[in-house]
Amino acid sequence: MRKITINKRQIGAEFPPYVIAEMSANHNGDINNAYRIIDMAKSSGADAVKLQTYRPDTITMDMKTSEFMIEGGLWSGQSLYELYEKAYMPWEWHKPLFDYAKKVGITIFSSPFDNTAVDLLEDLNAPAYKIASFEVIDLPLIKYVALTGKPMIISTGMANAEEIQEAIDAAKEGGCKSLAILHCVSGYPAPPEDYNLRTLVDMQTRFDLPVGLSDHTIDNTTAIASVALGSCIIEKHVTLDRDGGGADDSFSLEPPELQALCNDAKTAWSALGSVDYGCKASEQDNVKFRRSLYFVKDINEGETITAEHVKSIRPGFGLAPKYLDQVLGKKVKQTVKCGRKVTMDIIAL
Repeated sequence: MRKITINKRQIGAEFPPYVIAEMSANHNGDINNAYRIIDMAKSSGADAVKLQTYRPDTITMDMKTSEFMIEGGLWSGQSLYELYEKAYMPWEWHKPLFDYAKKVGITIFSSPFDNTAVDLLEDLNAPAYKIASFEVIDLPLIKYVALTGKPMIISTGMANAEEIQEAIDAAKEGGCKSLAILHCVSGYPAPPEDYNLRTLVDMQTRFDLPVGLSDHTIDNTTAIASVALGSCIIEKHVTLDRDGGGADDSFSLEPPELQALCNDAKTAWSALGSVDYGCKASEQDNVKFRRSLYFVKDINEGETITAEHVKSIRPGFGLAPKYLDQVLGKKVKQTVKCGRKVTMDIIAL
């Protein structure tokens, strides 16, 4: 099960990385910003743009006791309800945004945070679903999403190996036949050294699924490096302006950075290629810069070849230098002028 398909786009190690532009809260309460982010994702070369579908009351309670207050980090001092009240995308925006994405030709889907969100997205014929990292332990939600029969991508931030396996099992029990998992660090932003990208290799072996990276670092290096370790999906938060003041703006990619990610991730994937020790097409014209055996002194027919007659020099059109000992001491079948390459057909064996 190392491949999934979303909107006819095949995703797996043998295909270029699937880049998801995560809008998250970066619409900043203005649907026009959402439209512009869709345009930006399309023009940058992303394969999909992703939303988040929740309301404050479907994700938390309006409480200000210590358990509901955020301490430290980007959102310190706010209650969970206050954060999500500012960050959520109004549900009435979903249909026009889905319609607009279809119009401009980019895949759009979302992360649902409860069953009612799934129902809304099903009404819009969402082509796939993403389970957010903090919901990876919500097995009933995962099973409900799986019932749709759509491809599912599960992000694994904060989850241990046992919890990841439980989420996978829940998806399969619910009927999911097309599943991928994303390695993730749920820090905002996350330091690159926390990512331990070698985990991607273990995830492929351990879970036998397509793997990818949900990247919360502030540049593209970690994401691009992940491609070499098998990441076939890259998800990054994107914004129109990192200084826009929104909940996620500060750790999101601006348009030029998203375009660079799309280009560089595909370049990294194409550079992986396959195991090949042969001469490459780009090397063909450089044979003259290799060494080979050449006659560096005239020699008459029947004369014995000595070290004075033959040397290893550039270009590389003659016999390889490893044959020098086999050539020395032999006689030539014909008169040879200085500057001719050594070939077996003129040597009396």
